[in-house]
Amino acid sequence: MLYLKLFLTFLKIGIFTFGGGYAMISLIENEVVEKQHWLTPEQFTDILAVSQTTPGPIGINTATYVGYTATLDAGYGTGGAVAGALLASFAVVLLPFVLMLVLMRFLSAHRDNPTVKVVFRTLRIVVLGLIAAAALSLLTVESFGVPGWNRRFVVSCAIFAMVFILSILPNRKRDFHFSTFHFQLNLRPHPIALLIVAALLGLLLYA
Repeated sequence: MLYLKLFLTFLKIGIFTFGGGYAMISLIENEVVEKQHWLTPEQFTDILAVSQTTPGPIGINTATYVGYTATLDAGYGTGGAVAGALLASFAVVLLPFVLMLVLMRFLSAHRDNPTVKVVFRTLRIVVLGLIAAAALSLLTVESFGVPGWNRRFVVSCAIFAMVFILSILPNRKRDFHFSTFHFQLNLRPHPIALLIVAALLGLLLYA
């Protein structure tokens, strides 16, 4: 029964999500935390963090971890949890894959149609709203700690502000000269570098 619920839930998430993995987050949270109660808000936040730092699309990674955790917590064992992870991952990409094959033929023939352009312009606005909702949904006690002048909340806000500011810096290179050495440095750090630095800061400050 749980496998069927996992399959149908992620099948629905896959077909009704526009805008990629980040736009999926709010819908996945609503399904697996609010409706099905497979995960706690803290577990879901942890899964998102792991999904962000592992290779692959965040939507598929999240589906994999949710499927694994939900079946493992239900007592299906490690083998059953792996099956749940594979099932959720397959379900979330099944209908979008089929739909894209159909849509590509249509869009190739009608990409310059004014109605099609209006539809996609509207979808971009909707996707932006979904991504903003996903970002706001992560501003929780599980992520930042209890608001106030306590150590965890202050450190979390400081790391958040640091990563946010560095991420929006202009993507420009500056020349640096030291004696006979010359090199260029990008003002905006690479996202992987930000993830590594933030992880090390968290390890040092929270451990």
